Amino acid sequence: MKIDAHHHFWRYQPSEFDWIPPGNTELFRDFLPKEFSNELRSVGFDRSIVVQARQSLAETRWLLGLTELWPCLSGVVGWVDLCSDEVEGQIQEFVRNPKFVGVRHVVHAETEDFLERPSFRRGLGALQNYGLTYDLLIYPQHLSLTRTLAEEFPSQTFVLNHLAKPWIGRLSRNQWKQQVRALSKNPNVYAKLTGLVPEGFPPSWSKQDIGFYLDTAFEAFGEDRLMIGSNWPVCLTVGSYPWILHWVQDYLGSFSGEAREKVLGGNAQAIYGLSLGNTGDSNESSG
Repeated sequence: MKIDAHHHFWRYQPSEFDWIPPGNTELFRDFLPKEFSNELRSVGFDRSIVVQARQSLAETRWLLGLTELWPCLSGVVGWVDLCSDEVEGQIQEFVRNPKFVGVRHVVHAETEDFLERPSFRRGLGALQNYGLTYDLLIYPQHLSLTRTLAEEFPSQTFVLNHLAKPWIGRLSRNQWKQQVRALSKNPNVYAKLTGLVPEGFPPSWSKQDIGFYLDTAFEAFGEDRLMIGSNWPVCLTVGSYPWILHWVQDYLGSFSGEAREKVLGGNAQAIYGLSLGNTGDSNESSG
């Protein structure tokens, strides 16, 4: 079974999506399950994991509601306020739904000390008690702090998103490679092969550039700790949904069938603890 381990939905409101660069006008609209399910089927994928795009409990509730209407949505990586004194109650509300599989916060939009805040670490300690992943949305300059975090919370499963967006930030390509290798030495850290083609896609980028990041990821994490994902609809600023997914699938062409099955779905199922049943689509009117 093939699983897109990373995508988003939203009903567009400018005030709530100010993180979208002004030039990316193609994202200034709604992106909902009906459109995505058509994309998913077009590339022969079966299931997906939808990830938060806003720091909002209401969005997490909305995403979980969509999973009841669209069986192709197998998991939600939502948001809770890990820095809140009420985080335990927020987690308990959502874990009643078995499709609530993880939490993410937009760390790279915070101040540099966010991962070191006692309130954040207290919330992370609560999270690990529920078997939920923590998805890491960071820049390369956060990799060293993230490694420390993974060492301090060995029972917590971490999932690195977008390989820390290696084309952004203050680290050189080789410094990024060294930091990713160091982070991967923690067996509780996994990674998604998402965002490999950078937003804006400089004309100077090539298959060899993308190959460098894929080579590094496989050298560091191996076939057992990597997952394919599209980052839809953000990926549409660069290319089509099939075009984005083809980079990883093409790279896997020389791998064994078992390795391809892991990266294309098996790892996502195991890491997020997905319960996979009927893959049929819902009534189209529910999107």
